[in-house]
Amino acid sequence: MQLEGSCHCGAVHFTVASHTPYPYMQCYCSICRKTAGAGGYTINIMGDAKTLKVEGQENLKIYRARVPVPGEPGKTTVSPAHRHFCGTCGSFLWIADADWPQWVYPFATAIDTALPTPPEREHIMLNHAAPWVHIPEGETEHSFREFPELSIEDWHKTRGLYD
Repeated sequence: MQLEGSCHCGAVHFTVASHTPYPYMQCYCSICRKTAGAGGYTINIMGDAKTLKVEGQENLKIYRARVPVPGEPGKTTVSPAHRHFCGTCGSFLWIADADWPQWVYPFATAIDTALPTPPEREHIMLNHAAPWVHIPEGETEHSFREFPELSIEDWHKTRGLYD
């Protein structure tokens, strides 16, 4: 599926091809929550990095969060994730991560293309959720204290939703 996205002010527009367009995974980590998650979470989908085309690249800014160093309490390092946002209006647009260079992870809120409705949702990184956030429960709601085992690609494939 070809996705079109943009920032709020229109200074940045982008397109990217995605085989995994269902916005099913809500991330409650402090980075997502504090940078782009007005509801206490964000939703990232996945696109093929080599298909990403950007208009207004000169308006892009990148934020790299500090993250804890595993096994070293109190120590932090710079995350490999590059969070791209519009330097004019501040809209978060996508994440690119050196650990997975073949993918980009657009924020579902930046996508202008109609996305398909997911048959279920996953709520991830709940160990980091703000205490005021209500986590939905029910048959189609699945909760994870940290990351789930299935990748975005595998989730789509196991449900017959991989395009």
